[in-house]
Amino acid sequence: MLDSTARKLIDPPLDRIGRGLAERGIAPDLITLAGLGLGLLAAVSVAAGHPWLALLPLLASRLADGLDGAVARASQATDFGGYLDITADYLFYGAIPLAFVIADPATNAISGAFLLTSFYVNGASFLGYAILAEKRGLETSAQGKKSLYFSNGILEGTETIVFFVLICAIPSIFAPAAWIFGLLCFATATLRVMAARRIFSARKD
Repeated sequence: MLDSTARKLIDPPLDRIGRGLAERGIAPDLITLAGLGLGLLAAVSVAAGHPWLALLPLLASRLADGLDGAVARASQATDFGGYLDITADYLFYGAIPLAFVIADPATNAISGAFLLTSFYVNGASFLGYAILAEKRGLETSAQGKKSLYFSNGILEGTETIVFFVLICAIPSIFAPAAWIFGLLCFATATLRVMAARRIFSARKD
């Protein structure tokens, strides 16, 4: 819901930095992998019982997630780069809730499993929509220039980052926050399926 607004604010500085990195020959895929490594380091910190220490690598990983696209736009974007980026994103998104479950299974296991299930369903609705949109030749730039069709929703990347920062800053709220965020993920997926039914039910001539 907030991605389009956030993009208007962060894309100009990211593009400036991205052009500088591209001029130095830094590959966008390398930045994607570095961002994933930082995100997984954040998950390890959470799992080890140090969620506050996870905040810096978590935020750095999301900075890298924005920079890889900026570098790709300033050099040469590839389909594989977009594929690698979305795969890394989903691994990161799953690793943080899993880390909270590992850190305190007695308190967080059920809510964490619910949250991960909602991520799975929401991700499937997002990627399925992107496939059909590509098949129909639909395009959007509401969330910036992307390799995939990014359908909007109640929860998007910006909300997920804010959620992760909150639960790392206040780990005691993970269980109730996971139930709420998971329900909103299911709502996002449901609305996306309804939109897909409206747009994609007609036969393509």
